[in-house]
Amino acid sequence: MVTVIPAINCPDRDLECVREKVRVAESLFSDLPRGAIREEGWVHLDVTDARFTFNKTWGNARDWRELDTALNLEVHLMVEEPEKIIEDWLRAGARRVIVHFESFHGGALRHHKTAPQDIFRVLLEACAAHRAELMLALNPETPPENALTYCGAVKAIQVLAVHPGLAEQKFMPFVLEKIKFLRRQFPDATIEVDGGVDAEIGKRAVKAGANVLVSASYIFESEEPTRAYQELKRI
Repeated sequence: MVTVIPAINCPDRDLECVREKVRVAESLFSDLPRGAIREEGWVHLDVTDARFTFNKTWGNARDWRELDTALNLEVHLMVEEPEKIIEDWLRAGARRVIVHFESFHGGALRHHKTAPQDIFRVLLEACAAHRAELMLALNPETPPENALTYCGAVKAIQVLAVHPGLAEQKFMPFVLEKIKFLRRQFPDATIEVDGGVDAEIGKRAVKAGANVLVSASYIFESEEPTRAYQELKRI
């Protein structure tokens, strides 16, 4: 069965935007008892730093904790040095942290000499210490073959279908081949697709091998967010 996760992408310092979208996300699971929400209710939060990306989004881990939502947090760190902030989000309750292969392997702004595998180990160990899951994300243009060693060290992989950062971008169809490749390589992995996902794109992504769909605009900009969410769930 496919998992659908609503994605929050709000401007920097706009806590009200985050509060409102959390409220909408919670309403998607309003028919579930609180205990079931802990298992089934997820929300995806985009955090960007204007270094790894061109824009900066809201990303205050302390304020997130104070929102006190029952939803499970999947935080997507589209940042240049995720190892510097991962602990903040784990302490805020993140159950899954998504980091980009490109952020520690050949990052353009890295001037120190820490080996990529050492940074990756820090990220893995941080998640393990908090009983959280580390998901590895690949940018659209990154050949999956370049990251196989790292993909094999995690149980969850995200295929980003747009350039990291801005919401409301169009899905890049060529990533479907990447999903197929990763599914062949890792038949038991969680493979998430993020970016431009609507009902039609969702069907194509699931057919290619994805089992988690992340959607922002399609859900939150719908006149009936619950209906849009359920449409994706039925794929």
